[in-house]
This record gives sequence, C-alpha cells and structure tokens, in this order.
Amino acid sequence: MSIVNIAAYRFTSQPPESLQSNRDALRMLCRSLDLKGTILLSPEGINLFVAGARSAVDDVLAHIRSLPGMSDIPIKESITDYQPFQRMLVKIKREIIPVGCDAIAPEQNAAPKLTPAELKAWLNENREVVLLDTRNDYEVALGTFRGAIDLNLKNFREFPTAASALPDAIKKKPVVMFCTGGIRCEKIGPYMKGLGFESIYQLEGGILKYFEECEQAHYEGECFVFDQRVAVDPALAPTDAKECFACKHVLTPDDCRSPQYQEGSSCPYCFVPAEVHAQQQRAARQSKIDRIASEQRGCTPYTNRRWISIPGRCAGMPLVDALLAYYPGYARDQWLSAIAEGEITAPAATKGAWKTLPVTPDRIVREGERFLHAVPNYVEPAIDPRIELVHEDEAIVVVSKGAPLPLHPSGRYQKNTLEAILHAAYQPEKLRPAHRIDAMTTGLVVFTRKFMFASRLQPQFASGDVDKSYLAWVEGSPAWDSTQCEWAIRNEALPNGGRATDVDGQPASTSVRVLERRDQTTLVEAIPYTGRTHQIRLHLATAGHPVVGDPLYVSGGNSRETLEEKTSSPMLLHAWKLAFDHPITGQRVAFEASIPKDWGSKE
Repeated sequence: MSIVNIAAYRFTSQPPESLQSNRDALRMLCRSLDLKGTILLSPEGINLFVAGARSAVDDVLAHIRSLPGMSDIPIKESITDYQPFQRMLVKIKREIIPVGCDAIAPEQNAAPKLTPAELKAWLNENREVVLLDTRNDYEVALGTFRGAIDLNLKNFREFPTAASALPDAIKKKPVVMFCTGGIRCEKIGPYMKGLGFESIYQLEGGILKYFEECEQAHYEGECFVFDQRVAVDPALAPTDAKECFACKHVLTPDDCRSPQYQEGSSCPYCFVPAEVHAQQQRAARQSKIDRIASEQRGCTPYTNRRWISIPGRCAGMPLVDALLAYYPGYARDQWLSAIAEGEITAPAATKGAWKTLPVTPDRIVREGERFLHAVPNYVEPAIDPRIELVHEDEAIVVVSKGAPLPLHPSGRYQKNTLEAILHAAYQPEKLRPAHRIDAMTTGLVVFTRKFMFASRLQPQFASGDVDKSYLAWVEGSPAWDSTQCEWAIRNEALPNGGRATDVDGQPASTSVRVLERRDQTTLVEAIPYTGRTHQIRLHLATAGHPVVGDPLYVSGGNSRETLEEKTSSPMLLHAWKLAFDHPITGQRVAFEASIPKDWGSKE
C-alpha cells in the first residue's frame, strides 16, 4: 500500500463567517475519501497534514485550492507504506500556529524567504550567517544545522521571550530562521523585525524542503515530524526514532534501551523515581483535600434527607415518642412541627412503585420500620477544615484532622464530615474508617481503601492490638505523675449521648502520665488499652481532671445534661500516635500526628 503524505500551510485572511461552512465541507469530504490527519482553519489561514490514497489527496487539494487565497498553496509531499495518522480532525482555531504574543499578520510583513539552495550556497561559502532554530527542545535534540542557536524552548509560546533575550550583536548579522516546514518562521518574522533584527530571513519550506533539495548538507541528525513516523532522515524516510507516550519526547534507540524507559508510561526524560512520584501524588491529593474541606459544602443550604430506623427499644411507641427517644437532641415540639410540615414521611408501595406518605404523631411504630426525615434549607455547623494527609499507599490512608470535624454523618452533620470530604477527594474510591474518633478530638484517623484491607485492619482495633497514644491538656494539676484508670464504663448511652462509669459496665483501662505542668492546666499522655466510647475523656474527668474544653464531661466523671455547644476553648484532646500491622505486609507501621500550632496555647 502506498500512502501519500502532504503538509501545507498558507497565511491569508479568511472571513470568520466562512470558517464553519468550510470546516463542515472539508470534514465531510475527508471522511468520504477515507483520509486521515489534521486540518486547522482560522481567520489567519490554513495549516494541514493529511495522508491517504493518491486520488483522495488530489481531490481534497483541489477543494482547498478553490478557497479564497489558496490557489497556489505550496505542498510538501512524501510517501509511506502505512497510514501515519489515526483519525481525521478538522478544527477551527483562533490561530493556526499560536505564538504567545500580540496578534501578528505575517502575510503583510513576513520575513523574506531564503531557498534551500541559497542557504546551502551560503554555508558552502562560509558566509557569516546566524542560524536560528525556532523549534522545541525535543525536536532540536533529534537533529539540527551545525552551529545553529538552540533557544531551549519547551513550546513555541516561549519563543518571543527567548528571541528578545538574544544579544544585540546578533541583530546586526544576517539571521536565517528555520523550523520543520516553515510555518513557525513565517508567523514569527514580523515580530523579529520589530525586535530590531536588521537582516532576518526564513528558510523556505523549512527543514523538510531542505532535505528534498539538499539532503544532508550542513545538517546533522534527523527531523521530527508530527505524525506516527516521529522522525525522517534526509531522504525523507521514517527512522527508528520513537515518541514517549507520556511526555511526547523523541526517543533514540539508546533512549529506548534505558532502564527508565517503560513503554507506554515513562522514558529517560520524564521518569520519576517511585518515592518522588509518591510525594507528587501526595501533594496533589493534599491540595484537593484542602480545597474540598475549605468549601464547607454542608454550610450551603440544602434539603437534608436521612432515614430513621426504629430500634427495638422504641417498638410499640407512638411515633413522636419514638422519635424523641431516638434523637433526644430534638424537643417534642420540634418533632411535632416536622410531622405537621410533612418533613417526616413513611415509604409505601403503590401500583408497583415506592413513594413516601404523610404520617401522624400517634402512629404506633414497629421495630425496623423506617421513616424519612427531610429538612429543607438545612445548614450544618461550620467545621475545622484542617486535614493533613499523613500517609497513603495502596491499602490505607492516614490523616490528621482538626476539630470540630465529625468522622461520619450523624446528628447535625451530613456533608461537613471527614468521610464525605475524603470520599470527594478520592472518587470513585469510597474509603472506610478503620476506627472511630470524636468530632471534637484532633489527630490521627486511619481509612482503608478496599474491603479486603478493612477486614485485616479493623479487627486489630477491635481486639486492642493497635498501640494508641493521646495527648491531652487537663484542668488542674494532678497529685500524681502517672496513674492507671480502671473504671468500667456503661455500654448504654445517656440521654445526652455520653457515657458513665459503672461497676457493672465493660472493663476499661487507661494509662496516664504527666508531661508538662502549668499553673492551671497539665499536659498528659493517655494510652488506652481498651476502646470504649469516650474512654479517655471519661477516665480523666473521673480522675478529677477533665480535658480542657470538653463540652460534655466535668470533674468527677459527671456529664452535663446537654452537650455544651460552645466552650471557652476547643477540646484539647489529640490522637497523637498509632501503630499496627500493615494489612498487606504484616509489618508493624507507626504514625504520628503533628500538634496543631494553636493547640494548648490557651490556659
């Protein structure tokens, strides 16, 4: 199979209103002719790379030459035994070649063209001339004229800045710009004149035309082309150069033999060591978490829908009494108002479909019966958005959170929760917390990324095989330097959601030692050997030294009747250290949360 490859461009003003119709016509024609490549249309002209059968290429050229100003568009042609393009694109662009500076009209003020034969003659005569390569660095690395200036461009938009930095002495000499096919030099010629270059030329037809007419003379290496051939030699034959799938850098055979070359993922020019890659991923993830947390999505009014499932202890009660027992944070009048306003409904099957129906306060409820509570224009309390990504790997994610910040949806929080924030940051993954931590407690929380990892890690927390250490500022100055708290804790929650010590409760053990004493507060380290709800807070309060800022527990282990929403300072309890067996390797891993800057600054 013989494939004809053509490349062409022409700077000539086109009526903007004609671009869409020209695009539609060219797209339909190219598809009917089974051509592949790219055609760019803009108010400044046309730029195209097209490949296909000879008759098809001739047909599309005839159409292009029928357009205004295109009758004599110059064409560069080569032959391959394969199709170098994968698809056919016809696009409308603001510019056919973006420069990165104010609009330029090359058709009125282009630099004069120097033919390949003339340039070869100049170089043969050793005439004083400056060769300026206008291509990107990866193109230059593959080949260029001997002695040419390389501006080390990452992309062509950098050219104006790089050209303006050239020494003034060069501006007084004859300068010949060159690129692959000439389009970049033609676009930039007027800009170069404006910079004060006194004798600026462009190589007509670029390197490809030079290869056609002059072959290898004064040129070293190959020429990059923007199709699957990647590069051609002076005979315009494809070479064995490749292009990196990841960074698009041109690769020589030596590059492909490098251990850093992994086909489809990396090459010596973009390879990143695993540890550096992990750091980059972590920084990107941290930035995403910061953004989502700072949005405080729960603070934007929304309809808060949550299901209420009637527990066995409430079975047989009137609905309003069951709701009051289920969530004592709402007063009876609030529940009655919610029912009257239709905010409490019950699901029902009607004609094969489910919908919710109104309910009455005196409806007798059953165990397991579900009701939908929908609160319109709901606004959640603000949270502390500080979340530090301490560690992540394929199995676990460890973060250190601020306070107040609840772990999971409950009570007044649905969207302003650590779970919701991490779900948004890790989509489509849904992380699973391996343990619990209070909303008012700062510090470490561990999440697993898959169920299989959760099944290996959560049992360690349940069995007490995880080493935990907390820091706490407590009220007063203990008479001891260290102590062991062994008060059993009642399993049932109090009406205010708290817990109480009880000789018939579940065993609970906490080791406490003093780290620093102040006039009215003391910094202690608390190590829980069991995992009861509110264990550290309740033990410290029972010992006569409640955590500073605790909104629930007071000295002696008693608790307030209702949760104190605002205290004189935040609760100063910090989940400091964790150690456990990694769910993949089985090796012991340890993590430590940095202490918040403002933590414990107030007494």
